[in-house]
Parts: sequence; structure tokens; C-alpha cells
Amino acid sequence: MSITFHCEHCGKKIEAPDNAGGKWGKCPGCKNKVYVPSREPHDELRLAPLDTEDERKQKELRAETIRLRQDILSETAVPEEGVQPKPSTTKPGALSEAELITCIIAYIRQMADGELEEAERTVKSIIPEGTRAVKTLERIAISEIPEPELADIPQQVLSGLIKTLRGRLR
Repeated sequence: MSITFHCEHCGKKIEAPDNAGGKWGKCPGCKNKVYVPSREPHDELRLAPLDTEDERKQKELRAETIRLRQDILSETAVPEEGVQPKPSTTKPGALSEAELITCIIAYIRQMADGELEEAERTVKSIIPEGTRAVKTLERIAISEIPEPELADIPQQVLSGLIKTLRGRLR
């Protein structure tokens, strides 16, 4: 008896001899490399449905963490008595180092979560910082322990987001 399966590239029905199970071969139709499944029963991989409620809660916690961090930073920058705080500007150096880090982390988080409009607003406050922002971003990139807000982002995705932001800053 032969093993019958379909090519994952072109969909053509393929018949292979029993001894080909578990090996690689070429599809006679499209010539792409295909895996010939074996006849032996495999343990079924049990999958659980994605818990959307848990995802939503994690997203809310990250947003709350970012908001609290920004609130704390704004509270620590207490102006001297009788001196009015200067309005926020887009001039280089307008952000403190802590505010710059917070903005960079918020931007990366927003991009990872697909919040593109918010990310675009955030990056507008980072771009004027130029070289200073690039140096801060590089420190974040080489850190062995990622910021807690970014810890759940896969390393390759995080690296890609950092690289994209670095490209926008240069």
C-alpha cells in the first residue's frame, strides 16, 4: 500500500511508496521539496484556544505601567519655587533621559501591539532627539535583560522594531 498526500506548494496529489514515509522528496508537479508523512500514528498535539481575555489584561497592564512611569517622571521634575515650567517643545534635548527612554519603550510596545497611530505620535517626540535617541536606543538594544514592558516581545521582533526606529532616527 502507498502513502497518499498533497503537495504543500502546488496541492497536487502525490503517491509515495511505504518506505518513503518520514523522508523528503521532490513533488513530480512543481519539483519543490516535500516531506512524505509516515504511516505510523503520531501522538496528537493538543492545542488550547488563545485566551483573548488574558491577552487584553496583559495589554492593559502594559499600558498602565507606561502611564505610571510617565506620571512618576513628570512628578520628579519639580520646578523651583516661583519658576514656571517650560512648555514641552520638539527641540533637541527637550526630553530628559528618563522621558526619552519611556518614549522609546512606549513606541516599541505600541508597534508590537499594532497601535500604529499612537506609535506615530510617540515617535514624533523621539525624532527631534536625533543622535541622543540613537545612543539611548542602542543601550536598550544591547541590554541583556529587556525592559519589563518589552519582555514578552520575541527577540527577533524586538530587534526588528529597534532597527526600524534606528533607521527613522538617522
